[in-house]
Amino acid sequence: MWSFLKPLLALALLGLAAPAVAQDTSYKIHPGDTLQLDVLEDSTLSRPLLVLPDGTVAVPSGGVVKAAGLTLPQAQAAVTAALAPNFAKAPTVYLSVGQLSPTASAPASGGGGGGTQVFVMGEVAKPGRVSVTAGTTLLQFLAETGGLTPFAATKRIQLRRMDAKTGQEKLWVFDYDAVMAGKPAPTIRLQKGDVIIVPARRLFE
Repeated sequence: MWSFLKPLLALALLGLAAPAVAQDTSYKIHPGDTLQLDVLEDSTLSRPLLVLPDGTVAVPSGGVVKAAGLTLPQAQAAVTAALAPNFAKAPTVYLSVGQLSPTASAPASGGGGGGTQVFVMGEVAKPGRVSVTAGTTLLQFLAETGGLTPFAATKRIQLRRMDAKTGQEKLWVFDYDAVMAGKPAPTIRLQKGDVIIVPARRLFE
């Protein structure tokens, strides 16, 4: 019984903690918002989802779903549809705003607060938009995130960067396990807009 009620209790607590503006069903989701996903039928899919600069979220077992510009009910329907093929019948999905993007509640000011703004998502303790000191490397950043979850695919950490000149995305794959085993760490210094993705481990990985 407790396992059934736990997601509902978590949802109720989120409703109390989330910013008031985000409880309005007419609120439009912004890049940089952190959404809380809860799936009643499978709690392993429940987690925070960061809305990336391109407006999408990565739904576990559901792929990439467009969220920015949608209301919460619209985004919830889109996530439900993305997850539906994994279930015998449509799953019971709850979507709420856990944290607003800084730009959603404050006027743009050219990067206020200083630092380099990057995004981290996936199997990390604290996903979201983060300000780091200029010159911070990817390895240093991972040490400051609060840690990885037990489900992290530590050999396949990704750094994605959009090249403003060419419009092409660059991808680096970082093997955290190799570095922890004593191998040299590649020096990858973070830049504004970088997206760090820590994917979930595959079965038997």
